[in-house]
Amino acid sequence: MKIHPVQKMTSAGQRNRFVCYVLVGDQNGHIGLGAKCSKEVAGAIKGGIISAKMNLIPVRRGYWGNRLGFPHTMPMKVHGKCGSVHVRLIPAPRGSGVIGSPVLKKMMNFAGVSDVYSCSCGHTKTTANFAKATFEALKATYGYLTPDLWKPTHFTKSPYQEFTDYLSQSNKKAYAY
Repeated sequence: MKIHPVQKMTSAGQRNRFVCYVLVGDQNGHIGLGAKCSKEVAGAIKGGIISAKMNLIPVRRGYWGNRLGFPHTMPMKVHGKCGSVHVRLIPAPRGSGVIGSPVLKKMMNFAGVSDVYSCSCGHTKTTANFAKATFEALKATYGYLTPDLWKPTHFTKSPYQEFTDYLSQSNKKAYAY
């Protein structure tokens, strides 16, 4: 996603390093974000790829309106925050596309989400914090327990309900000790 140089002032002078932010995904509901700082660009890229593959998360996708075709948007409104950046992802109707910045569009493409509205505030020009906030919002999709994930509840009858026919018969007497 981004490679940029950073500098540290030492007693001998400035020490230059490179920070690399890497995004991996299968466009089918999995995405990973990694960062690595190294003296060389190639080492930073390689370390960023390893870090991104280690940080893979599942992304839950859903529908807007009726359940026709494949899931194409977010299942609910989600929110992510990193630093001063707040990102809110809102479900959108099929065909509307990803409404947001180029970084957000790239992340949604890697995650396999084709339609979403976004709302962001803070210093969104900082690519690292914006990507991390979007990643946190995508991670929050599995943080909600929606009705389609509820387990069916099977109630058992109390003995009074189960044997009510037997107890209501008048010709037989039930004795309680």
